[in-house]
Amino acid sequence: MNWKIKGVAQKVLSAVPGGVWLNDLMQRTAGELRHFEDVVDSKVVDDWLVLAAHLRTMHRPAQGLVFMEIGTGWFPTLPLCYYLAGARECLTFDLNRHLNRGETLRMVRRLKKHLPVIAEAALRPLADVEAAYAALQPALQSSDAMDLLRRAGVIYHAPGDAAATSLPDASVDVAFSNSVLEHVPGPVIQAMFHEQRRILKPGGLAIHSVNCGDHYAYFDRTRNPMEYLTYSERDWSFWNNDLLYQNRLRPRDFLEMAAAAGFELPLVEFRPKQALLDKLPSLKIDPAFAVYPPEQLCCTSIDFVARSTD
Repeated sequence: MNWKIKGVAQKVLSAVPGGVWLNDLMQRTAGELRHFEDVVDSKVVDDWLVLAAHLRTMHRPAQGLVFMEIGTGWFPTLPLCYYLAGARECLTFDLNRHLNRGETLRMVRRLKKHLPVIAEAALRPLADVEAAYAALQPALQSSDAMDLLRRAGVIYHAPGDAAATSLPDASVDVAFSNSVLEHVPGPVIQAMFHEQRRILKPGGLAIHSVNCGDHYAYFDRTRNPMEYLTYSERDWSFWNNDLLYQNRLRPRDFLEMAAAAGFELPLVEFRPKQALLDKLPSLKIDPAFAVYPPEQLCCTSIDFVARSTD
């Protein structure tokens, strides 16, 4: 699909009543959710396993921990994976109620094939993971998605503000997000980090995986993942929209905001892509991004762990 067609369509949908619902419907009928099982597999293998690896690096097993997620989406795959890994509870926050009950049940049924890899990543006996999955069967059999979430210790807050959660101080072990922060305005991210600092227990972790490339490039393969950096703020505001808002922040911006909130950063992973470094001289990057070195401009993702020191 030509990225401009998608951009204009989402711009219109973001401004009309029922536009969010229509956009969700389009994702299910013509977008990535047409291949639902593949999407679930990717969320487990490409997303949750990475987050679980960061937990292992920090020597923090999931068993018995309280998690807080930013950005639930249509079906809470990552909270369910943490449940199977032994988490005590996962509080998941979303600005809008996107969660779909049928897809949530379908997702959990698909998770059955991933029980061995979840057990391995969580350093948990497979028998324990299988027992946790079996505990969800009454809800699966009755097709009761809300009962399933209750059994899994997943508490859904939507509309919910991750920058003002109303959770008690020092009540969460791990806060996390996956491919969410790139869609949030910078000042709101800063507020989220301060809120995470408040709700995390001493030594608690905030684990974030951020996709900071031009998302229109996923829909139009002729588009360069850095291309959105060639627009002035004024010109980009035409293509930006509430349904696919992109803040264009670079890796160091997220790290600086986390540090400003009082976190230390024991783990940071980002790597510029050589193919993008090679193409950079041919792109007319907007002067607003001249303060960034090439390795910041040519990086399309960053993972980091922020740790509360109090």
